[in-house]
Parts: sequence; C-alpha cells; structure tokens
Amino acid sequence: MKRTIITVVGKDTVGIIAKVCTYLANNDINILDISQTIVSGYFNMMMIADLQKATKAFDEITNELAQIGEEIGVQIKCQREDIFDSMHRI
Repeated sequence: MKRTIITVVGKDTVGIIAKVCTYLANNDINILDISQTIVSGYFNMMMIADLQKATKAFDEITNELAQIGEEIGVQIKCQREDIFDSMHRI
C-alpha cells in the first residue's frame, strides 16, 4: 500500500471537502481515514489516503492538490507516510 498524509488548512468555506474528495475519487485515490475540525472559522483536515491505484504520479498529485488549494483559498500538502512517520518519531 502506498499511503500519503494529506493536510488541508485555511479559512472555512463551502465545498472544501467536496473539492478535495472529488479530485481524489477522479484519480482512483482511496481515503482510508479522515479527520476534520473547524476552530474559530479556520478549517483543518487530515486524511490518510491510499495511492496504490492512483492514475497519476505522487508529484503530479501533490502539485494538482496544491493548485486546487490555491483556487479555493486553503493550503493542501501531501507527504508520503514513511517520511511523515520518520519526522514524527520521538
């Protein structure tokens, strides 16, 4: 399984989850886990997604999600799970 951590942060607006999830579904990326909160008008979402069957390369997905984030006024970051885990080890 090729898993990635996707984070979405920014001012809350209508359609953030829909836009991100539609992109993932259109590229055969399966969401394994998702958590989202809104605090004082700021949206924060973290997803774990499986890229095993993705139709595009990781770098292309990362760039396209970042572009979607710019269009809707949030920051979207992708990080490979193994790198994320290494960075957060105590």
